[in-house]
Amino acid sequence: MSELNWYVVHTYSGYENKVKANIEKTIENRKLQDQIFEVRVPLQEVVEMKGGVRKNVSKKMFPGYVLVNMVMNDDTWYVIRNTRGVTGFVGPGSEPIPLTMAEMRNLGIAETEEEVEIDVEVGDLIEVVSGAWEGRVSQVKEINMSKQTVTIEVDMFGRETSVEIGFLDVKKL
Repeated sequence: MSELNWYVVHTYSGYENKVKANIEKTIENRKLQDQIFEVRVPLQEVVEMKGGVRKNVSKKMFPGYVLVNMVMNDDTWYVIRNTRGVTGFVGPGSEPIPLTMAEMRNLGIAETEEEVEIDVEVGDLIEVVSGAWEGRVSQVKEINMSKQTVTIEVDMFGRETSVEIGFLDVKKL
């Protein structure tokens, strides 16, 4: 049996909820509950001002995309790919690429396995060991335990800019 992962499915814009409903109905009809576990349309709460009135509204985080937690095999690929409103999986060619655990945590979907303890303090020098800033050495400006990140300053376009880096992506010097 293959591994359970989250995949991103591209849909027609505005059809995200309809695609979610269609996939869930297909899962039920074809009895695929043991292969396709969850379908999500990620939402975020935003405050809108209309006519001078503040209103909390749920908006789609990624219009045109649906997240599917499933075991990738020929059957599940076929079912998702041929669902009305789906234009394909996100990935090169016809090969779907699963989201990483770090990406899922950033979306607030994957639960953190455990809290990561880090032995750095504000002012310590750290080196970024992975990601876009790999190899960068900088001083810790802030530590956010709840988000499991440290904030460092990097030089972008000639000015210092604050960047958040995950605990697992840094090492103390």
